[in-house]
Amino acid sequence: MEEVLIDRIEGQVAILTLNRPDTLNALNAELMRDLPGRLQRLAEDDAVRCVILTGAGRGFCAGGDTRSISTLADQLVKGDKGRKGTTEYRTRWLRRCVEAARWLHEMPKPTIAMVNGPCAGAGMSLAAACDFRFAGASAKFVPAFLQFGMPGDYGGSWLWSRILGTAKARQLYLFGEHRDAAAALDFGIVDRVFADDALEAETMAIASRLAALPAAGVAYAKANLNAAESETFVQSLDRESLNMMLARNAITEARKATDPQ
Repeated sequence: MEEVLIDRIEGQVAILTLNRPDTLNALNAELMRDLPGRLQRLAEDDAVRCVILTGAGRGFCAGGDTRSISTLADQLVKGDKGRKGTTEYRTRWLRRCVEAARWLHEMPKPTIAMVNGPCAGAGMSLAAACDFRFAGASAKFVPAFLQFGMPGDYGGSWLWSRILGTAKARQLYLFGEHRDAAAALDFGIVDRVFADDALEAETMAIASRLAALPAAGVAYAKANLNAAESETFVQSLDRESLNMMLARNAITEARKATDPQ
C-alpha cells in the first residue's frame, strides 16, 4: 500500500506531503490517524528548523473523505458490542486525529501551508493551523463544512476567528463562498500568492530563510505570539521579558559551544 504521507528533508526544511492525489488528498481514516504522529516527529527533530505541509498532485487537501469517513462511522457505531458506537468514543477518536492542527500551530518552529490546488473543509483548517499560507495562482478555497451539515473541525473556528477576525470568520463558515487565490489573498485567507510553477521554489526560499534564524529565538517568539491570543498585556510583558532572557542564554550557550576557548 502506498504511503498516505511522504516527508523529505532539504537542508533544514521538512516538506510533509499528503499523498492521496486521486482524491485531491482528502482525509481518510488512515491519513487522519497518522498525521499527528508524523508532525510530532518533525516537531521534535532538532535537525528540522521549518516544516512545509502540502499535497501531492494537483490539490492541497479536499477536506474529509466523506465516503471513507461515513463507512468508518458506520463501523464504529456497529462495533464491539456498542462501545465504539457511543458519542464519547467517536469524539475521543476524532480528538486524537485533530492533534495534527495543534502540532502545526504550537511546534516551536515555523510551519507553512503550501497550497498547490483545491483546499476545502478540514484542509482549510490545517492550512489555518500553519504560521503562513502560500498559494499557487490556481488554488481554490472552499469552506465546505456546512454544505454537508457539519460545523467544522481541526480547530478552524478558533484559528480563522483569530486570523480573519470574528466577522469574517462567520462569513467564511456560514456563507461558504468559494474563493480563488486572488480573492483569498484579498480576504486574508492566504499570505502570499505565487505563480503555480514558482510556488515550491518561492516557498522553499522563504522556508530556508526562516530555518536559518536562531532556533531558540524563533521558538520563544512563536510561544509569545501563541500566548498573546489569551494573555493580558501585563502577562505578555512578563512572558516576553522572561523569554528574552532565555533566548539570550541560548545565544550564550551556542557561542560557548563553538568557541574553542
